[in-house]
Amino acid sequence: MKVVVIGALGRVAQLLVPLLADGGSGPAVDVVGAVRKPEQVDRVADLGGEPLLLDVENATTDEIATALDGADAVVWAAGAGGGNPDRTYAVDRDAASRSMDAAALAGVRRYVMVSWIGSVPDHGVPTDSSFYPYADAKLAADDHLRGTDLDWTILGPGTLTDGPPTGRIRVLGADESVERGGPSEVPRADVAQAAAAALRIDETIGQFVRFTSGDETIPAALRA
Repeated sequence: MKVVVIGALGRVAQLLVPLLADGGSGPAVDVVGAVRKPEQVDRVADLGGEPLLLDVENATTDEIATALDGADAVVWAAGAGGGNPDRTYAVDRDAASRSMDAAALAGVRRYVMVSWIGSVPDHGVPTDSSFYPYADAKLAADDHLRGTDLDWTILGPGTLTDGPPTGRIRVLGADESVERGGPSEVPRADVAQAAAAALRIDETIGQFVRFTSGDETIPAALRA
């Protein structure tokens, strides 16, 4: 398997790339880490990935498709990082959507999106909140992915922490709501494990998997 991780130096992706490359999540795979700056290339190599210089914010669909040629799967772990609403929409909505179209164009069927637990129409984020552009952009990108014929999975982790991996999560029911923070927290290391596992678990295809820390092993929770 050859997996392209877009946004390879994001805080979740920095845990995911070595997890895939060294076989910590199962059989080792060829990992390509896409980054947008030449000075970031060596850092991807240090993580065990093959660097790919790709500015997804400004790349066309055709350019992204060329970069994805020969891959078996894509993991979207990129993000604008908040702060600038225009750039949030440019990356988290527009570039993400182009990457999905590019995957289809390149014949890459499997696509895993790292989203967030509140990516639903009634997410409750006020329009005057600084967090609103992110919530709005992520929902639009997730909906775009749902509209493709890719073998997609959307992962919706709760509030991210830097705690140690537990290898265990709790998947929320379709109608279950959570408050931001508190019991909705989950370590980034467990999100990375969930992304790696989802690539191999067909039961996650066509699913929006919202999860927090919990008591069930990640593979078992994802297969349920």
